[in-house]
Amino acid sequence: MNTHLREYLAEVKIAETQKFKNLALIPIVSHYNDGVDYLLLDEALEQGTLKVTEIDKEGSVPDLKVINRSGKMVLIFDGEELVGAKQNRIVNTTILLAPESETKIPVSCVEQGRWAHTSDHFHSEKRMSPSFMRKNKSEHVMASLRMNMGFKSNQGRIWSEIHERQARRAAESPTGRMSELYNKDRPLLDEYLQQFRPVDNQVGALFLINGKVAGLDGFGSPAILARVFPKLVESYAIDALDMYRPCNTDQPNGTDPELFLRGCLEALSEEQPSVALGTDFRLSSEDRIGAALVFQDRVLHLSLFARDTVEEMRGNFGSRFARMSHRRRFRSE
Repeated sequence: MNTHLREYLAEVKIAETQKFKNLALIPIVSHYNDGVDYLLLDEALEQGTLKVTEIDKEGSVPDLKVINRSGKMVLIFDGEELVGAKQNRIVNTTILLAPESETKIPVSCVEQGRWAHTSDHFHSEKRMSPSFMRKNKSEHVMASLRMNMGFKSNQGRIWSEIHERQARRAAESPTGRMSELYNKDRPLLDEYLQQFRPVDNQVGALFLINGKVAGLDGFGSPAILARVFPKLVESYAIDALDMYRPCNTDQPNGTDPELFLRGCLEALSEEQPSVALGTDFRLSSEDRIGAALVFQDRVLHLSLFARDTVEEMRGNFGSRFARMSHRRRFRSE
């Protein structure tokens, strides 16, 4: 693993577990501070200093154009949703935009049945895609990078996952938009959100669903974690809600969070230039998959998810990407 990521993980400690129904949140605390001055996506959009549009008049499903008119950098997290224009999208990787810049960013469609403008610009509903979708997308992007194809996802698999969830939750939408999953179960999601709070010096969280580790997200400082906390919890809560069974509430089942954190240190890191500023790291081991963004030797965002078995992965991201991932590798540490 990259030295900066290793140092970040080596500093963290765990705090008292917070639980509600089948979701457990284990706060990750540290005095780490990235020392970098930037706005977050929602803040920049609210200030009117960030403009997100289709790439051009015709549009391109896997790309959007972002204009940062701010004198500050702007951090956009993997999985954040952009709503409007020709169809709703989610961001494929964490991106740090330079001040006064224009950037083409890689995205995935989460609204298959619409290709018509509802607005000129995208806006945010302060939402992040489900954690399992982010995990699967990490597999897609890693395979794509290994083929020198950029930060691309398996778009067909993302659409299929949304449709499968909508059928399970009776949350169908005429355009197949992911947001209908959140809208339909809003009261139940709010029950989860009300039960979790950030603690002092918290920089991240380890989440368990039905007693099993789902994933870990870490950020550059406690202040950043606090600002993204609601959408982060919701990203895991929507998966917990999808998997909740009233007869199975004895959670968690004894999973050792310290052991999971130590295991993260064994992940291999594969690096390349990020979409904008900083260095992108793809992280993988037999049972973990994720990514991180490092800028000026400081970790801005780290995500690691519990990885599926080989058989499950093949079902999740398709044989084409699986075949491609074994043909070429990019620089590895």
